[in-house]
This record gives sequence, structure tokens and C-alpha cells, in this order.
Amino acid sequence: MKEVVVMKENHSSYQSAEIRANRYFKKLREETIEKHFIPVLTADMSEWKVNHINFRLHKGAKKDPSIGYRPYLQWLDYTGKLDSYLRRSVAYLYMRDLGKAIDTDKAEKEIDQTAQRLKKHVANPSNEKADSLSKASLYRWGEKEGIELSVIWLFAKLKRVSEHIPDELDAEHAQRKLIKIIAGVLLHAYDEMGEDIQGDERAAKLDEAIRLGYAYGLTYPFVDDLLDSSYLTSEEKEQYSAMIRTALLTREIPPLGDWAENKKKLIAYIHAELSEAFAYIKSHQTPEALNTFFSESYVFFHAQELDRNKDMNELIYTNEELYVPVILKSASSRLIIRSVIGAQEDKGFDDRTFYYGIYNQLADDFTDLFDDLQAGAVTPYTYYWTHHKERPDLVNPFELYFGVIANLIHDVYSDSELAREVILDRAINGLKRNKLRFGPNRYKEVMAVFAAGMPEFMRIIQRFVKKAEDVDFFDKLLRDHMIDHLREDRQGRDAFTVLASELRDEMHSFLPIEEAIIGELPEERTLHEAANYSLMADGKRIRPVVAWMMGMELGLKKQEMIPVLKSLEYMHTASLIFDDLPSQDNAAARRGQPALHIAYNSAIAELTGIFLIQKATLEQASIQAFSPQAVLSLIQYSAKAAMDMCRGQVLDLEEKTGEMSLEELNTMCFYKTGIGFEASLIMPAILAEADEQEKLALKRFAQHAGIAFQIRDDLLDAEGDEETLGKTAGQDEKNERSTFVTVLGFDGARKQMWHHYCEAIETLPQIKCNTSFLKHLLDYIINRSR
Repeated sequence: MKEVVVMKENHSSYQSAEIRANRYFKKLREETIEKHFIPVLTADMSEWKVNHINFRLHKGAKKDPSIGYRPYLQWLDYTGKLDSYLRRSVAYLYMRDLGKAIDTDKAEKEIDQTAQRLKKHVANPSNEKADSLSKASLYRWGEKEGIELSVIWLFAKLKRVSEHIPDELDAEHAQRKLIKIIAGVLLHAYDEMGEDIQGDERAAKLDEAIRLGYAYGLTYPFVDDLLDSSYLTSEEKEQYSAMIRTALLTREIPPLGDWAENKKKLIAYIHAELSEAFAYIKSHQTPEALNTFFSESYVFFHAQELDRNKDMNELIYTNEELYVPVILKSASSRLIIRSVIGAQEDKGFDDRTFYYGIYNQLADDFTDLFDDLQAGAVTPYTYYWTHHKERPDLVNPFELYFGVIANLIHDVYSDSELAREVILDRAINGLKRNKLRFGPNRYKEVMAVFAAGMPEFMRIIQRFVKKAEDVDFFDKLLRDHMIDHLREDRQGRDAFTVLASELRDEMHSFLPIEEAIIGELPEERTLHEAANYSLMADGKRIRPVVAWMMGMELGLKKQEMIPVLKSLEYMHTASLIFDDLPSQDNAAARRGQPALHIAYNSAIAELTGIFLIQKATLEQASIQAFSPQAVLSLIQYSAKAAMDMCRGQVLDLEEKTGEMSLEELNTMCFYKTGIGFEASLIMPAILAEADEQEKLALKRFAQHAGIAFQIRDDLLDAEGDEETLGKTAGQDEKNERSTFVTVLGFDGARKQMWHHYCEAIETLPQIKCNTSFLKHLLDYIINRSR
């Protein structure tokens, strides 16, 4: 009975919203047909152009956002344009994301204050090399707000989502949408809290906003985009849509059902993730907010389905069928964000959001015209483009767009000068960007279709499109930067993974110790076999791979680097052999096979370790391509590094659980682990004769990267399994050793790992050569499963 009542309520909500949307569309259609917007906007444009059109023959310096994120902001600041740029950008966010009225003195004061706070951040020289979208910057924000664990949770979730986005979806845009929704929910949470709420209460609200934002945002890649893509067949889309509809109508997640074998794993992951998100939203809202959330979600989904199921070849769709779903989905998508955090009812917000949504949607659909045509998607633009000759009754969406603009400026925002400034800036900026996106010929072709009915007005508009200056917005700059960032990050990560794999495979050709070097005596053959048994197991080869990459960035040749790479792996393998001995960690397995003292015996293991250390020194002494002084410095550095590693192991052996302070633990793990990373960076730097400042920066990076690596090791030892790790799990607890987990607990260890990740990332700008591989190395370190 309860399910029937909920279903009726949702259907009733859609019908009410549809009636309201029909009334709104009727008003817009009348305004458009009568062209009432033309004299109104012509007058608006006449006032607007004073600040945006420069008709002088000799104009001042001009730059656009294509020069890059930071350089463009610096140029705006230098030319005195940053204040107005940020002011209109913040005002736009107030209108679009927060649904606020901006036609009051209080609102304008808030906008100015927010813009000034933003200016302090973006124009601060100390932030010049910082990337506000990087994991390090986001984690630092989490530290400041006391929500580090929430940010760590979000990083893990976003990583899993990115791994499960099918090739048929645009991965970067899918991630961007998800991040944008989370940011939107956070904006509303900040707005609801104000400055009065601090401490634990503030942290709890921000944690909830992050999780609610993720829960709702997940529907964009895994409902919206998935149903729009070609990944699912028509029958599978019907099955999937039925699941979503059932969940919204009954407020319960239906069973997974049967799926094709090649899609079962992905659909199972999505089903589990959406189920978890669904349950979280339900458990963190009041009954009233939950009713609003489900009502608006159903309106959004049903409107999307109506559009998604249209066929471009059908000539029967009425104007109402084309536009009403657009009004509904564009409004409800924003209404959901406010409902998801359980914000107090605000009729002004509801009204402004309802009337505003179609403005952005029509602008987006115009931009996506040719992509949508290729995909066969029916939008007001694609349908008009395809059928306007056969259907003279069709409302021109481009004309309607300007009708919406006039309505917003004069009716919704009460002739606000700031609203006019922002909305007209946005419209002209959108056309300028589309002209660039389409290319001049295609843009002209598009205008011949959509602007044919208002030639005089379009001459004015196109003049402004050509002449207008300073109409860019910060959110567009951020969006472009985010897409570039996500794309470059993925490409860089993939390139790092491929190169590391290739280098690791290549090392297998020169790492084995040749028997001829040792001799023919049986005992010597045993030593040779034992050394290769440990060397050729399934090792990660991180240190020599990093040294190889570092050497390439410093201009060293591959062949010249081989002795260094061999020595690093020989030293590291020797340290593992000693580490596993019964007198130390007493580990039974290493690199996916029995530890050397198990496969042979302790005496052979000890001798093999000594043999590999000496072999490493011999390799270093054989270097020919560099100056004798550089080679001598390298050998001296390597000997000291080996001594420091021994000190770290002694500290480890002598300490028991809980007896170490965090400072002592950092020192111990740097000597045990960090020094190996340092050597992989410093040894190539010594041979390349890098200056001391460069080497100092590399050492700082290695110190923090090494500690992060050890913390991840400690977490894996406590949480992992032997099959995945390739070694015995739980050894630290068994041996009563102090680790980051025993000293800080799981949560504290994770926070320390990310803290050292940030410290390492923040040293990269001080290193002169290309350091992108070091960033991806850090990402590997904290995300690895073995």
C-alpha cells in the first residue's frame, strides 16, 4: 500500500511540474513569436556595450583564456580587470548554483566579499605553481576544515569510478560532472552554514555534503551518461531504465537481474555503488526533504526519458513535447541539489531555479548541436535543424533562448543591472566560444538557419560577438582547466604505467648475474642460483625504474645508466633477503615465492645478501661514461645510504609496538625505505652533476615519498592478503613491531600518508627538470595493492 501511495505522489508531482512548465513555455512562446524580446534586449545591449565594446582602432593588449589558467588570471590582475571578472563570475554562481536573488544590496555585498576572498587565492603569488584541482590542494583544504578522512574517502571513490567508466563514455566529462555536482552540494552546504558554525559541527556538515554530493552525482555517469551512450543495447537500456524507475517510485533498490556476461561485472559494480549511495541519501534526510528529493528526482528522470526515447525521424512532436521536458529536467537537476542537503524550503529559490534552468540548457544544447546530431539525440536544436522546412510551426530554439534571457533580466531578476551584466556577458561569451568551436564556415551555416527570422537583431549580436571584450567567466576557465587536467592526468598516468612496465621488462634482460662471472665450483653455482632466485622473482623494480626515468630527464643515456640500475636492484634485493631472515622479520614469503632462507637456508641467504651488496659496488665501480670524481661521489653516497638503511633496520628490530613516537617512526622508515627512493633520484643526479639545490629538493621529495610508501606498506600488511601482496601478511603484528598503524591507528596512518603525499608534491616546483613522472610515482605509491 505504501508503495502505491509513493508512486501516486511521484506521478502527481510530475503532473504538477508539467502544468507549471507548460504555463512557462506558453509565455515564452508568445514572447518569441511576437519577437517582444528584440526591442527589450536591443535597449539592454545598448547600455551593456558601454563596458564591453571597444571600437577604437588601436586597442590595448588583449589575451584570452587559451593562454592557460594561471597566466590568464595574472594578465587580468595586471590589467586591472580581475575584480570585475571575479565579480561577474561569483554573481553567476550565485544565480546558477545557489539560485539566489542578486538584485538586493545585501546580495551584491555578499558577491563582492566572495569575489575578494577568491581574488586573494587566485592572485596570491605563493599559489602560482599550485594546482587548485590537484589531490594535494584538495587534501590541504580537507586538513584545514578537519575533514581529511572525508577527502581520502572521496579520492578512493573517484578512483574506483574512473576505473569503471566504459570506453563508450567520455571519461573526463563524466568525472567533471561528478566533481561539479559534489562542488555544487558543498556550495549549498557552505551557504546554509554561514560563518557561525565551526569546529566539529562544521566538519560533520561538510563530510555529509561530500558524501551526499557523491551519492547524487554518481547518477550522472552511471544513469544519465550510461543511458545516453552506446554501451548498452536498446533492450538493456529498457531493463536498466526500469530498474531506475522502480527505485524512484518504490524508494527501494530492485535486484540486479540477469545481464550479458561481458557486462555483468560492470553493472554489478554500478548496482552496488548506486545502492550504497541510495541508502546514504535516505538515511541522511528528514522525511520532508526525502519526499522533495524523490519527487524532483522522478521529474528529472522521467523528463530525461521522454527526451531520450524520441526518434529524430518522427515528424509528430509538438513544441510542448520538445520544450517542456527541457524546462523540467533543467530545473529539477538544480532543485535536487538543494533538497539533497535538506535545506529549508525557499520559494524564491524554487521559482528562480525553475525559470532559470532552461537558459543554461538551451545554451548547452546549442553548443552540442553537431555532437547531438551525430548521436541522433533529439533536442529543440537538432529537431529544428532537421525539420524546420517541413514543420514551419516549430518554435526556433535560438529565438526562444533570447526570449528566456529577456524574461530573466526583467521579470525574474527585476531589472537588476548586475543580472543584465552577467546574463548578457554569458550569452555573448557563449556565442564567441561556439564560433571558435564550430569554425567560421559552420558557424555561418548555423546562423543562417537559427537567426534567419531576426536579421537586424542578429547583426547587432554578431557585431558584439566580434567586438566584445572581457566577457569570460571563471567557471568556464575552471571547467576547461579541469577537463585538461583530467585528460592530461589520465594520459600521463597511462604513459607512466606503460613506460614503467617496459623498463621493468627490459631490466629482466640485464639483471640476472651470469654464471661465468662467478665460476664453476658447486658452492659458487649455489650462490649464483640463490642470487638470481631472489632477483628474478616478481619484484616491482620501483627504484631502478625511477632512477631510469630520472636519468632520462637529466639527459643521461640508457646504456650509461645500466650499472646504476643494476646496483640499485641488487642493494634493494639484498635488503629484502636480510629483512626476511628468522633473526629479523622471519617472513615466509617474498615476491610471490618462498623467502630465500626457506627455499635454501639462513646461511645461504645471509651470504647471498652480502654477495649482492658487493656486486652492487662492483657495478658502480665499472661506470665508464662519467668523470672519475662523479663516479667516486656516487660510490661514497651509495655506501652511506647502505649504512643508513642498516641503522633503520636496527631501529625497527629494537622497538616494540606502541613504544615509538611519530617522529621516531618517521626517522626509522626514512632510513629503511625513504633512503632507497632518495638513492634512485640522487645517483642519476650525481652522475649528471646537478647542482646542490636540485639535489636537496630531490632529497626532500624522496623523504616524504619514502615515508608515504612505508605507510602504505604498513596498511597493506595489516589489511592485505598474502596472494595479492606476494609476501606474508600480518608480519608486523606478529613481530610486535611499531608501525604507523600500531602507533596512529588505520585512520591516523591514512592521514599521515596523504600528508606526506602533499609534502612530496609541494617540493616538485623546486625541481628544475620535468617532474610529471614523480607525480605519477606518488599516485602509484599511495594506490598500490602490493
